[in-house]
Amino acid sequence: MSNPAAVAQPIKDTLKSARSAAFKRWLPSVLMPLIGSLVFLLFWQLAAGSINTSLGACPGPSQVATQFVGLVDEHQREQAKADAFHERQEKRNAEMLAKDPDAQVSIRPYTGKPTFFKQIFTSLYTVMTGFILASLVAIPLGIVCGLSKPIYNAINPLIQVFKPVSPLAWLPLVTMVVSAVYTSSDPLFAKSFVTSAITVALCCLWPTVINTTVGVASLDKDLQNVSRVLSLSPLNHVRRIVLPAAIPMIFTGLRLSLATGWMVLIAAEMLAQNPGLGKFIWDEFQNGSSNSLGRIMVAVVVIGLIGFALDRLMLMLQRRVSWDKNADLR
Repeated sequence: MSNPAAVAQPIKDTLKSARSAAFKRWLPSVLMPLIGSLVFLLFWQLAAGSINTSLGACPGPSQVATQFVGLVDEHQREQAKADAFHERQEKRNAEMLAKDPDAQVSIRPYTGKPTFFKQIFTSLYTVMTGFILASLVAIPLGIVCGLSKPIYNAINPLIQVFKPVSPLAWLPLVTMVVSAVYTSSDPLFAKSFVTSAITVALCCLWPTVINTTVGVASLDKDLQNVSRVLSLSPLNHVRRIVLPAAIPMIFTGLRLSLATGWMVLIAAEMLAQNPGLGKFIWDEFQNGSSNSLGRIMVAVVVIGLIGFALDRLMLMLQRRVSWDKNADLR
């Protein structure tokens, strides 16, 4: 008979090796970022206590967390007020219709102060609108430039001139143009939204145009020969050969554009006082209360987390549409 202990020993060794391999795999991806974050929070807490500003002591992580809870409570209170407003309005309209079925009732939107979380939604909606508008222009333009050397030579000087222009330099021009052109008495979108979205779009154009052009222009010669052998039409050539090959570079441009647009939007909202996270930060700075610094830091952290989440979202989308499933997407 075989010794049970001798049989169990290889199993134990295998389990031990598996645990060791799992630990080594999780160490760089989970444990080290966690350690780095904890060290940063500790340094932040220690440094914050020694810094005093005109608005009071610099808030540490614990004070920022307290302000975040306060913003959540503020949002819930404002939401309760909005619900009560709509309930009263519905009750009043129902009573009017009960007395007179032909009565004309009015439905008014709640006009309370936008909360922190509504400002987040406004900024996200604006940046995605500008990003999508820019992508709809930049990707086709980059494909055309990558396929045609003469068109690239004609457009490249414009790209090189406008690419380094500061986003905030566009804002006054866009504001004046929108005010002059967008003059509807009953506009579908607010002028502030249109201004911010166009400013974001102008700054999102260039990374996507450049990277798409490079991706298309560097198309492998063998793929071009395959297209000639199959006698593909220009549209099928782009759809079946060019786009799949250029997807990695296109998404590199899209990631850069989205990150640029997110940074531009916050600055534009602060400068133009358009609704969004930028305006929230500026209002808190102007408010000058003892809680303002903590609330500003909450906004800063949220802006960073949203930027990180948007980048991860683009990476997930790239994995779904890219032919290279094993690409190192970081």
